[in-house]
Amino acid sequence: MSTSYEGASPPPAAERASVGDLLADISNDLSTLMRQEVALAKAELSQSAKQAGKGAGMLAGAGVAGHMVLLFISIALWWGIGDKTGHGWSALIVAAIWAIIAAVLAARGRKEMKNVTGVPRTTDTVKKIPSAVAGNEETR
Repeated sequence: MSTSYEGASPPPAAERASVGDLLADISNDLSTLMRQEVALAKAELSQSAKQAGKGAGMLAGAGVAGHMVLLFISIALWWGIGDKTGHGWSALIVAAIWAIIAAVLAARGRKEMKNVTGVPRTTDTVKKIPSAVAGNEETR
């Protein structure tokens, strides 16, 4: 009895490929996937950056407009108080009001900055990456 398969089609290429060839194919596919993911991330970041730039420009314009509003309100307040007390004193009164507002905002801003903790969870997980790659798992 002969085990020859005369006339039968040869086995598919995957069955004939060596383990090295298969590993090379996997490596190439993984490289292609990573390049495509990086390209997608770049495109998404570019689009997000453009939108953020537009938003930042509009916020800057709003800040300038808000500054002008405060300036003219301050001038009106100075002028209104000046009719009753003299313009020299009214300018000092308006300046004192703005100094108080600035001091309160600075104190609250300083307090908020002290509460900033950074990215502690990210730092913790990044420190664990080399250990995970080496095959050491952390148990809780």
